[in-house]
Amino acid sequence: MLNFKPLLTTILLSALAAGALASEDKARAIMEKMDLQQRETADGTFTRAQLSTCKFGQKNGKISCVENPRVKVLESVSKQYGENKKDSKGVAILLEPASERGIGMLTYDYDDPSKDMESWLYLSALGKVKRMASGTGEDREPVSVFGSEFTTEDMETGTVDEYTYKILQEGPFGGREVWVIEAIPKPVRAAKTEYSKVLYWVDKERYTLLKAQTYDKRGKPFKQIAFADIEQINDLWIARDVTLINLQSQRLSNMKTEAIAMNVEVEDEFLTQRTLTDFAYREKTLEALRKHIQ
Repeated sequence: MLNFKPLLTTILLSALAAGALASEDKARAIMEKMDLQQRETADGTFTRAQLSTCKFGQKNGKISCVENPRVKVLESVSKQYGENKKDSKGVAILLEPASERGIGMLTYDYDDPSKDMESWLYLSALGKVKRMASGTGEDREPVSVFGSEFTTEDMETGTVDEYTYKILQEGPFGGREVWVIEAIPKPVRAAKTEYSKVLYWVDKERYTLLKAQTYDKRGKPFKQIAFADIEQINDLWIARDVTLINLQSQRLSNMKTEAIAMNVEVEDEFLTQRTLTDFAYREKTLEALRKHIQ
């Protein structure tokens, strides 16, 4: 008598493998579409935002500040580069508080996984530009955005190729239908990231993030990021209110976009160290960009 068991097992395993590959392909396609929208949002964009940070506590299941938050106001300009516009350059300048006015940060992010992000910080009180070391692996030093819980890594786009993806589940979240997608860094990325994995809650209709959850290298929950006040501008969906909760430091930061201008002309020269140090040049350019805000 013929034994069909091995054949059936092989067919079943093949079907499961094909299903897993199809799921991975779909997850990646979703992430690519979301990343494309984020890159388009950052291409030729000027924003004014309020950045607040505080120590938080929980009461009745709700998280809130347990101290007066440190509030900063900043203006930032970003532009995408490269054949597929996966490279990005951005500069941000503090306006408030008065004691920190003029402090600036310049960031270059590359699609090439062999290149680390480059960041420079200008301290107006000292009149000096400092190159921020990123490092790799355990020696990596996350670069904080103006002392907040956000790091430059949390702001990155164009890194889809550096992860593998899987759809964990689908269903309602916050009144929207979402995919929950798991992202695991590939070896090159794993050597330079704080995170062992990230979970994304992606809006099925708008392809925007509603929530993200990161895990540290030990697999423990690290940061929760919530995206709110999502608005459509120039056919692109933008979250104007982003809150990051660091579960390990017990601190939270909120980035609220007060004004935004998109599809503005940004000179390449503006996204250089000159903007950090040349006050007259910087203000002349920013004043022109402010006329486009909405």
